[in-house]
Amino acid sequence: MTGVAVDLHPFGTATLHESGAAPLPPQIRPLDRSWWVCGRVFTVDLAPGHNIWLHRAIYAAEPNDILVACANGGFEYGYWGDIMAHAAAERRLGGLVIDGCVRDSADLLRLGLPVFARGLCVRGTGKDAAQGGLQVPLTIGSTTVRPGDIVVGDADGVVVVPPAHLHDVAARAEQREQKEESVRARLAAGESTLDIYGLA
Repeated sequence: MTGVAVDLHPFGTATLHESGAAPLPPQIRPLDRSWWVCGRVFTVDLAPGHNIWLHRAIYAAEPNDILVACANGGFEYGYWGDIMAHAAAERRLGGLVIDGCVRDSADLLRLGLPVFARGLCVRGTGKDAAQGGLQVPLTIGSTTVRPGDIVVGDADGVVVVPPAHLHDVAARAEQREQKEESVRARLAAGESTLDIYGLA
């Protein structure tokens, strides 16, 4: 269950982006390429090098929510690991998307709670709560992520859709999938991409 009213499961993130979803930086990738997330965003604003707000988010978010966290450029720390992932799984959260690094990757892979991150870093974090917060708009790359947005992640990347645009994006994605199925049929019949797309 994703808690999303519109079924986005048939669509890859590339298709969703071409249909109007906003992309997060391509450096944010799943630890396991088979992982897929789709759910309501719960935002976490982090002070560089500190993860107290992620701890708090685990208990403030609702089941199936996806934690979307921004480390604000503090990429040389592991903000999330084995214990936090187990806590999030007990709370039945949908996963983590972080513009930052994580650690304990072998344990995270065994647990199976999807994690999308910039990379891995063994360096631990502090717990200063003077900066940061929960459920505030985040700027990740060129995209603004707001609480309640819908986030989708797969092996190709991560995209975000505001709820008000969800039905339109899904409709355009369905149209795009149908068009590409037609293109594949024309390729199988011997046509070239140069002819199909008017590039000859």
